[in-house]
Amino acid sequence: MVSGAKSNAANNPIRLGMVGGGQGAFIGAVHRIAARIDGHYELIAGALSSDPARAAASAAEIGLDPERSYASFAEMAKAEAKRPDGIEAVSIVTPNHVHYAASKAFLDAGIHVICDKPLTSSLADARKLVRQVSKSGRLFVLTHNYTGYPMIRQAREMVAKGVLGDLRLVQAEYPQDWLSEPVEKTGQKQASWRTDPAQSGDGGAIGDIGTHAFNLANFVTGLETDRIAADLDCFGEGRQLDDNAHIMLRFKSKTGQKPAKGMIWASQVAPGNENGLKLRIYGTKAGLEWVQADPNYLWFTPFGKPRQLITRGGAGSGPAAGRVTRIPAGHPEGYLEGFANIYTEAATAIRAMRKKNGRVPKGVLFPTVEDGLDGMRFIDACVKSSKKNSAWTKF
Repeated sequence: MVSGAKSNAANNPIRLGMVGGGQGAFIGAVHRIAARIDGHYELIAGALSSDPARAAASAAEIGLDPERSYASFAEMAKAEAKRPDGIEAVSIVTPNHVHYAASKAFLDAGIHVICDKPLTSSLADARKLVRQVSKSGRLFVLTHNYTGYPMIRQAREMVAKGVLGDLRLVQAEYPQDWLSEPVEKTGQKQASWRTDPAQSGDGGAIGDIGTHAFNLANFVTGLETDRIAADLDCFGEGRQLDDNAHIMLRFKSKTGQKPAKGMIWASQVAPGNENGLKLRIYGTKAGLEWVQADPNYLWFTPFGKPRQLITRGGAGSGPAAGRVTRIPAGHPEGYLEGFANIYTEAATAIRAMRKKNGRVPKGVLFPTVEDGLDGMRFIDACVKSSKKNSAWTKF
């Protein structure tokens, strides 16, 4: 276990380590920026690559002490747990197949985990990880970063307050075009591991971006999925994992209400789309629409009335959006700030846990290991459904 060093003073920066995210990695740099934005963390250790030479070079590039650059996450977890100034939390930003083993190693060492999505590369590992988190008593934060956007928090608050009435329809989509050609065959790093079942797991587009759409729909609506019918396609020549998915969802019914229904479209072969995440929710009283490309705006339409624009930090936004807003309306906040909001929520929780019998403060909100388990159930159900000619499959 990490000892209670003097540097654990309530407001001191959280000592952070990182697994993965070395040279050539995209998401590692995103996490490092997000951790720095609000000044809550100090990155002091890393196992930045499975290649020791690249790990050392990557550590030197970002200014880590060579003595705290490790050749493996297992070595890092053991060494940092023994230090009086060891890391308190670790960011895991590797391909999916490493998530379980790395998370377990740090949880066993008494270190909080902040992990990129999806949770693991298999449903079996996800279930084991849920048990491991419970056993460890440590925090586990899953970086579904879109849940950190202020207008998503606003939408969630409006749904919870019944502004939309009884929910009827939920539509989420996340189209991209970057795999329209077989770029994985050129050795492109991001494409290579995402299209490899050994590293990505059973889900291609559904694991990479479909889980974002699914998580966002659940986060905002509070609905629970009952069953799924999925049609997964693999358009890329020789590609082993899905690159396009059409999914129908039936949600569990709430007392006195007709069950809501939903649709998800996730594609990485849709020319003209970059990161086209959208969410639309319709109830008996009103509808909401949010587009990630223009994230500071939320469109609200009461039935029979004109559309109303709710802006981040401005007209119509409430306290849920306000607590994750940094700057005035009209100055854009987006992707990096969404990640930073998750890191800041995690920092608040970690600082609370520094105290004996500390608990996560009320109102602090971040995706958990249970949300990650739902994402893996989503992937599993989609794959099973598609193999059965899109048969309805229990979630």
